[in-house]
Amino acid sequence: MAHTCFIYNPTAGTGRRNDFAALLHQQLGTPAQGDYVLRPTNGPGHATELARAAAAAGCRVVVAVGGDGTVNEVGQGLLHQPATALGIVPRGSGNGLARHLRVPLNLKAALRRLRHPSFSRIDVGTINGRPFFCTAGLGFDARVSEVFAQAGTRGLGTYLRVTVREYQTFEPVPMLVLAEQELLATPGYVLAFANASQYGNNAYIAPQADLRDGLLDMCLMNALPPWRAARVVLGMALGTLPRTGGAAYRHVRHASVRTAAPVGCHADGDYLGHATEFEVALLPLALEVAI
Repeated sequence: MAHTCFIYNPTAGTGRRNDFAALLHQQLGTPAQGDYVLRPTNGPGHATELARAAAAAGCRVVVAVGGDGTVNEVGQGLLHQPATALGIVPRGSGNGLARHLRVPLNLKAALRRLRHPSFSRIDVGTINGRPFFCTAGLGFDARVSEVFAQAGTRGLGTYLRVTVREYQTFEPVPMLVLAEQELLATPGYVLAFANASQYGNNAYIAPQADLRDGLLDMCLMNALPPWRAARVVLGMALGTLPRTGGAAYRHVRHASVRTAAPVGCHADGDYLGHATEFEVALLPLALEVAI
């Protein structure tokens, strides 16, 4: 088995170009020369299967080539693997984990970094058993994820259009949150759990989040009238959201959430469906990364 396996989503990002194999050959040589293999995905869940197979075959680094969805799937396949690390070549529309880890967004630069990576371990969150590496959430951000997935186009422009449109009609559902023995009642506009600092596109939902501190940053927004929404958007863009007064934060290892009616949830921007009960937990240092 080659030292490195690249798992490639041909449809990631906004350009959807199918030239990655040629770029890889240019930067690293042919597979025989460069000690790597390239595996394209063919549908949802396939990246997880490919990652598990690569780890079982003894591959040292498995690289997710794509956006946060591809990174999430590959990461799931590598959880608790003692000898295989996750690498990232960002090619998506948000690239939240790559940005947090300061992986270059330029493809050639990202590939050059992978020639001599450093290795470390990071925490992983779960929501109803589904792993997430950046963020998970209930409420408005989950609604945006649901509609964005159906939009037909990707990219920041589409995401902003969906966000503005859904903001005008979104109705929150009351929630009860039990976190670290504290019971909170909230109207449930946004309840986000951040392992990393941002959703993607440098939208910082929890700018002080640390991937290695054994804690999730729980972000709670009770309401977003227009004047507060403007401050929240600016705070997320500047990385100053905690100072705007638009969100309250807690550090948690586990949280239980009950809602008055079914609400949607997402993990790393992927919409997971509706439920009325949610269990959020942290897996300390469960994933090795090559950066």
